[in-house]
Amino acid sequence: MVRDVKLGGSIRRQVVAAVFGASVATLVAASPASAHTGLPARGVVDGLAHPLLGLDHLLAMVAVGVLAATARNRRIAWLTPIGFIAGMMIGGLLGFAGVDVPFVEVAIASSVVVLGTLIIGRTENSGLWLPLVAMAFGSMHGYAHGAELPEGAAPSAYMAGFVASTAALHLSGTALGVALRRAPAVRIAAGALIASVGVLVLAGS
Repeated sequence: MVRDVKLGGSIRRQVVAAVFGASVATLVAASPASAHTGLPARGVVDGLAHPLLGLDHLLAMVAVGVLAATARNRRIAWLTPIGFIAGMMIGGLLGFAGVDVPFVEVAIASSVVVLGTLIIGRTENSGLWLPLVAMAFGSMHGYAHGAELPEGAAPSAYMAGFVASTAALHLSGTALGVALRRAPAVRIAAGALIASVGVLVLAGS
């Protein structure tokens, strides 16, 4: 039992380190690539702020972290936030390219509803479908970020910013999810709150 607890703690530390390292690497890689624009700092700051300024983005990213923390399968716990970020980067590229994707706002609001519902329903024994769902939702959020690239901002720096911000929100959600493991009533209430906000956003889409 003690060994299992230590193993779980070690894996969580590795997840945190991996996400943090990936975020830092993305920021570092973006700097030289965007230096010729003259505005790399602005792009990073805009990217960092974007997921935090929309309640639908913020709740979805926190919810993904909660679901990762409550998954018993460590591979699923790793792949769920990674899948979301990977999908978000793909969607961001589509947004940068000006590809027309219909019903994005509806899809984003729906993702909040679904993720909140999954928190209520306890998905600790979920399979590979959870990271795939996270990737699909991430692509919609990423597209919205990419389509709203500020004028004059470097795309690579902007993406680095919203990837780092998303990773931080996933980690916050993971910390919340660990606490909610021992508080099922609070977990249900949190999931209901997230889903309800998603319904309100969906109604206004």
